[in-house]
Amino acid sequence: MMIHDTAIVSKESDIAKNVIIGPYSIIHAGVKIGKNTSIGSHCEIGVHTRLASKKELVIGANSTIRSHSVFYLGSQFDDGLITGHNVNVRENIIAARSLQIGSYSELQGDSTFGKYVRLQSNVFVGKYSVIEDYVWLLPYSMLTNDLTPPSDHLIGPKLLKFATICAGALIMPGITIGRHSMVAAQACVTRDVSDYTLVAGIPAKPIKSTMDLLLRDGTNRAAYPWAHHFTRGYPPSIVEEI
Repeated sequence: MMIHDTAIVSKESDIAKNVIIGPYSIIHAGVKIGKNTSIGSHCEIGVHTRLASKKELVIGANSTIRSHSVFYLGSQFDDGLITGHNVNVRENIIAARSLQIGSYSELQGDSTFGKYVRLQSNVFVGKYSVIEDYVWLLPYSMLTNDLTPPSDHLIGPKLLKFATICAGALIMPGITIGRHSMVAAQACVTRDVSDYTLVAGIPAKPIKSTMDLLLRDGTNRAAYPWAHHFTRGYPPSIVEEI
């Protein structure tokens, strides 16, 4: 382990081999960090909360948590977690492998993430959201959960496999976004979106099938399913799968 002299690491934490913990970071009791993981400077990992259904926080192997990020107890992240800077992650999150969380994003907790989900910068994910495999959320997109705020009746959206939520889009509580669908930039989605559908506007309305979208690179190739032409950041085994 490479733990900076200014870092504070609880004796009740479980730190695996080859873990790096940067200056002024705090690792609380109940934290389990997998091998080959890097924690940047000024992070706080394992903040206590009475809302946590479990008393530990698990960060899988080969993860990277960048500076000024905060994780609460009670969540489990599979191998390959990557964050930007200043990320805030609350309790009761279950995430499959290789989740990416962009800088200044906030996950409010009680949500599930499939494998290889990509959250870019300044993304907000409200409680009780369900996000399946290979979903993309672009900058400033928001998943909400309260139709009559403030209230205690919360229901999160559900994003199905390969859905893309473009920059600044707002997904209302309880909405399902279908597989291989796209929500256009700054759209406000108030109704369920069918598979392979592009929606846009306020409120969002169906525009066309995503199968009719073409790449704007001069090749005239189909843009969807996007996994047929965009595989950057995915290992060969995953490329074959998708």
